[in-house]
Amino acid sequence: MVEALRTDFSVRQICETLGFNRSNLYYHPKQNPCEAGLRDEIEQLCLLYPTYGYRRITQLLVRRGYTIGYKRVARLMKSANLSISVKRVCQTTNSIEGVRPWSNRLENLDVSRCDQVWVGDITYVRLKGHFIYVCLLMDVFTRMIRGWQISQHLTQSLTLKPLETALGQSVPEIHHSDQGVQYLSNGCCSVEI
Repeated sequence: MVEALRTDFSVRQICETLGFNRSNLYYHPKQNPCEAGLRDEIEQLCLLYPTYGYRRITQLLVRRGYTIGYKRVARLMKSANLSISVKRVCQTTNSIEGVRPWSNRLENLDVSRCDQVWVGDITYVRLKGHFIYVCLLMDVFTRMIRGWQISQHLTQSLTLKPLETALGQSVPEIHHSDQGVQYLSNGCCSVEI
């Protein structure tokens, strides 16, 4: 369009009328000839190492002889949709190593009535800068929550209080948990069923 106007008007007049600088008309961004090769190399590395982020990919490229920085690799990976998102999680199960003290009695069990099986588990809720832990005790048949407890610390009392609350109402045939440290500690055995 500008080329058609150039026959009748000067470049200065056209740019003033359109409201942009003359330098914009003459500017053509440089295409780095090795940019395509670099993108291909990054794609190959991302296929070989799918869990690597831009920092590790940059280190691999430097080892292969490229002179490149983290920001450029991050930009190229983002433009090619190769960036990965790593979500840091809080580990709530720290099971005791070695032989398990109890076998899994639920493997072949058909749950058919209330208070046959209760399951307990701990999860966490992410807040600003920290976590709070939630322990739930649920009846498998009715999906009813029998007891729960919230704490800022992952301790055995977090698992004991929901169990004590639930045992005040009824008694299950089987209490099932993931056998984490909080469930297997000596204090957990103090509640009698």
